[in-house]
Amino acid sequence: MPDHTLLLQIVRVALDVPVRHLFDYRVPDHDQLSTADIGYRVCVPFGQRQMVGIIVELAAASELPLAQLKPVTVVLRDLPRLPAAWFRLTEFCAAYYHAPLGQVMLSTLPAGLRSPAPAKARVRRGKVSAALAQQSPILTIEQEASLRAVAEGAGGFRAYLLHGVTGSGKTEVYLRLIERTLAAGQQSLLLVPEINLTPQLEARLTARFPDAGLASLHSELGDAARGRNWRAALTGAARIILGTRLAVFVPLPQLGLIVVDEEHDSSFKQQDGIRYSARDLAVFRARDSHILIVLGSATPSLESWANATDNAGGGRYRLLSLQQRAVEAARLPLVRTIDTRVDKPVDGLSRALLVAIEERLARAEQSLVFLNRRGYAPVLACSACGWTSHCHRCAANLVLHLADHCLRCHHCGFEARVPKYCPTCGNQDISAFGRGTQRIEEALTEHFPRARILRVDRDSAGSRRQWEALAARIEGGEADILVGTQMLAKGHDFPKLTLVGVIAPDSALFAADWRAPERLFAQLMQVAGRAGRAERPGEVLLQTQFPDHPLYDAVVRQDYPAFAAAQLRDRQQAGFPPYTYQAMLRAEAPRMADALCFLTAARACSSPNEEHRVTFYDPVPMRLSRRASLERGQLLVESSSRRTLQRFLRHWVSQLAAIKLPSRLRWHLEVDPLEF
Repeated sequence: MPDHTLLLQIVRVALDVPVRHLFDYRVPDHDQLSTADIGYRVCVPFGQRQMVGIIVELAAASELPLAQLKPVTVVLRDLPRLPAAWFRLTEFCAAYYHAPLGQVMLSTLPAGLRSPAPAKARVRRGKVSAALAQQSPILTIEQEASLRAVAEGAGGFRAYLLHGVTGSGKTEVYLRLIERTLAAGQQSLLLVPEINLTPQLEARLTARFPDAGLASLHSELGDAARGRNWRAALTGAARIILGTRLAVFVPLPQLGLIVVDEEHDSSFKQQDGIRYSARDLAVFRARDSHILIVLGSATPSLESWANATDNAGGGRYRLLSLQQRAVEAARLPLVRTIDTRVDKPVDGLSRALLVAIEERLARAEQSLVFLNRRGYAPVLACSACGWTSHCHRCAANLVLHLADHCLRCHHCGFEARVPKYCPTCGNQDISAFGRGTQRIEEALTEHFPRARILRVDRDSAGSRRQWEALAARIEGGEADILVGTQMLAKGHDFPKLTLVGVIAPDSALFAADWRAPERLFAQLMQVAGRAGRAERPGEVLLQTQFPDHPLYDAVVRQDYPAFAAAQLRDRQQAGFPPYTYQAMLRAEAPRMADALCFLTAARACSSPNEEHRVTFYDPVPMRLSRRASLERGQLLVESSSRRTLQRFLRHWVSQLAAIKLPSRLRWHLEVDPLEF
């Protein structure tokens, strides 16, 4: 145990700057610090400004003379100090993802706590009510079995993979586990991949545990609300924390349970800044804190499935299964394919799909037409000269958004007015090619002029408030036909929805990204699960040119284990994760030659004794080779050993920092990349 009475003269502080070391400061003359002060925020001078940092350690000596060290301006003791478990989590994140410790630590704090002003810590401690406000539903046999299995593993770290078909009652299992955790006087952390999944969960948690103290943490909260909820978690006033990926870092002094819902979702992986996986950090946090973690999904990631079922996984996770829908009258939907080579779509809609929608309209039931492409059309083109609406800043097309009368790049956000004639040859006969949700909405309006059609995508529901308004209309029966993207594919329960039609899924079958089949299967199973969740039977129609493809066969049979087994066999033969471990070095610069030159130099600076255990691939342009006027390249590194790869990366990153960079070239390293 550290000696809290030992007074030291030098404090080491983590700051939000892109360097990989701590900064030494002198303890101010008017204050005395000991190791008991580790974890407090401090305000310190840095250059010409004051910055907030975190005390990481105290020392008796520095590499610099004491007289040259600047003094700490003030120690901020307005909040409890950050706990040791939080330090271990952020230190692991910085080490595993090879990011500066100060940036990791400070980026996890709410914006208000990164400013020199003291926090305002007025929070009320929640109490667990003796009687729950909402009556708990009767559990199914499978739910009871899952809860018994988790109870057997209580008292230490154990990871469970809860594989449950859509509508099988995974959320009820979560709620029962949270109930147990509250009764034990501990806090629960529930992670979800997207903001749009929080409203229904917030409502259920509040109804079930009205006095427990629920704190939500996600990007649409204002700074004040986020700071308030974060402080409630730190002080223990909030007993249940519901949040998106950044919430994995919230300090919780009495954490007893972590749940990761939709654990397969790529939204748990941060794609800029510090590129961490919240799911993987959640597993580390549970192991480090000796508590239970439950990962839930209808379509688990293949990495998690291998950990639960494959010999290579070593039995890291215990598999729990929910194969029946929780509502007694509800059955899994009937899934069938429509061969678009025979039933040729008109305006994107096959005859069979139109007939099925018409039948639902006659029965006052809802239909969902799913197309994972927003906008009106992917591209505007001239048939005379071949001009296309290309983004001049990105290697991508400008998407036609007819409702907004603009062309918009979905990568950099650039917008332009829709031209009245071809900018190249002056031809007035320019046409939209392909279909997005707006164009399908238009076609459905022509086919069913009296139907109430509601489009749900990022254009119509860009904020949580907009989504909640649309969801209320759907649940209230104010829409007959929904047209939507993946925003509607998961986590939502619309009892009147009995038909799902899927348009144009085939492109993912032959994508260059070897993860594309896994994503497509998950997407199709998730959107299929929206149909028939109550007593009315559901049906799913997949429009495809390849009805006999093995992936669609698995979707029709709704057989995730068979699909996962086939995919894992393919990956093992090809040497892909989870049977190998990867890191991706990416570079961007105004010229592609500069980006590739840096990557080539990076490859050359690897140490010879590591080459036989670490495999380098050639530097190549990224699939989206230009974004926001910057050319982008990548270099893939892999190894059959995670430990070997990490050891190499630690050495390599220090060498990369010594490479002289051209002007405006930036690089970053991503461990366990998802995008290729």
